[in-house]
Amino acid sequence: MSTNGKTSNGNGNGNAHGANCLSGVRIVDLSQFEAGPSCTESLAWLGAEVVKIEPPGKGEQSRRAFARPTNADSWYFLQFNANKKSVTLDLKSDEGMELVKKLIAEADVFIENMAPGTIERLGLGYDTVRELNPKIIYAQVKGFGEGTPYSGYLSFDPIAQAFGGIMSVSGESGSRPVKPGPGLGDTGTGMLLAISILGALYQAKGTGKGQRIQVAMEDACKHYIRLAWAFTAGNNEACGRYGPKALGGRTAPQGVFKCKGGGSNDYVYIMCHAAVGNHWDRLLDVIGRGELHGDPRYDTPKARYENEKEVNAIVEAWTSQHDKYDVMKAVGDAGVPCSAVRDTLEMYEDADLVRRGIMQVADHPEHGEIKMVGWPVRHDGHTPQLKPAPLLGQHNDDVLGGWLGMSVGDLASLRGKGVI
Repeated sequence: MSTNGKTSNGNGNGNAHGANCLSGVRIVDLSQFEAGPSCTESLAWLGAEVVKIEPPGKGEQSRRAFARPTNADSWYFLQFNANKKSVTLDLKSDEGMELVKKLIAEADVFIENMAPGTIERLGLGYDTVRELNPKIIYAQVKGFGEGTPYSGYLSFDPIAQAFGGIMSVSGESGSRPVKPGPGLGDTGTGMLLAISILGALYQAKGTGKGQRIQVAMEDACKHYIRLAWAFTAGNNEACGRYGPKALGGRTAPQGVFKCKGGGSNDYVYIMCHAAVGNHWDRLLDVIGRGELHGDPRYDTPKARYENEKEVNAIVEAWTSQHDKYDVMKAVGDAGVPCSAVRDTLEMYEDADLVRRGIMQVADHPEHGEIKMVGWPVRHDGHTPQLKPAPLLGQHNDDVLGGWLGMSVGDLASLRGKGVI
C-alpha cells in the first residue's frame, strides 16, 4: 500500500525511537476489540512487554473484523495491537489454563475486558489471580458501573457514549443526538485505565502490593464532558447541543465556515473568543470589513451573539472565496483562533506527520509496509517507535521459553496437543 511521506532513514519513522520507560514491565493481556487493547497498546509503546493471549487457530475476534482486504489480519486489529506479542493458549484445556496462570505469576499487570461474568467463569477472577501473584495489577474494563442495575449489560463504544452523556451534548441544536466520530467510549476509556495502571505500578514498586483497577466505559465518557457538567452546575439545566460550537455556544462568530472548493471538508473553524475582545476586530481587518469596527450590532460578544446569523454570513462571504489552508494562514497569522477542517486522507498523506513520528511506517509480514498513527507524546524529543501488530501465536516460543523456561521439546508437545 502507499506510504507517502516515507523518510530517508529507511523505516519511514523520522522522529521515532524505542521508548524504554516501562522496560521490564510484563503484561498479560486478555482484552479484545478496542477499549482494553488501546490501553495495553499505549503501555507497549512505552516499552512494556505486552503478551496478548489468544485462542489457537482463530485468535482474538478483531483479527477478522471489519475491513480485511486480504486473507490476513484486519486493518482494525493492526491499529490497536501494535508493539505487542501474541501467544496462543487454549484456556478451555487444563494445560492451557495452567500455562496462563504461570504467565500471570510472572507478570506485573493482568487486563481483561470480556463480557460481564466471563472472566470469573473462566476461572481467572480477581481473588484467584491475586493468590497467584499478590503484586499483580488486575485491570478491568466494564461497560456499566459495577453494582448498578445495568452491570450485566453488554456495551460497545456507542452504548457508552449514549449512557455516559456524550451523545446528549453532540449534534446541532434541535436535532436528535449524534455519536461523535472518535471512540471516546473505547479508546478514551483505555487511556484513562492506562494512566491508573501507571499509578498503580509506581505504588507497587514501593509497597510490593498490587491492586484491582476497574473502569466502566459509561463513567469514562462522563469524564470527557466536564465542560458540560460545569454548564449544568452553573445554570441548573441540562447542557444542550451546540453543533460545532463549544459547549455553552454563546460566542459569535464560532463554528465552521465554508471555503472555496465546496467539498465535504472544505471548511475552516474560526472562534472569536468572548474573553478576548480584539479577536473580532482582527478578523474584520483580515476579511476586509474594517468599516464594521465599532458597529454597535457587532461590537460586543453579547451583540454578536444576538446577531449571530448576520455575523456568520459576513465571515462566510469571505471564507467561501478562499482555500481553507489560505484562510487558516491569514486568520491564524492575525492572531485569531482558526483551523482548517482536515480529513483522514489529508492527514494520511501529510509527510510532516511522518517526519514528526506521529504517523509511522511498520513492516508487517503479511501486509508489507503499513502507515499507522503512533503514540503522540514525545520523550526526549522523540515519539516511541511503532512495531507491527503480531501474527497469531508469533511469540509462543519467545514468551513461553523466556518467561517460563520451556524447552523446544515442551513447546513441540503443546503444539501437538493443540494447546498452543
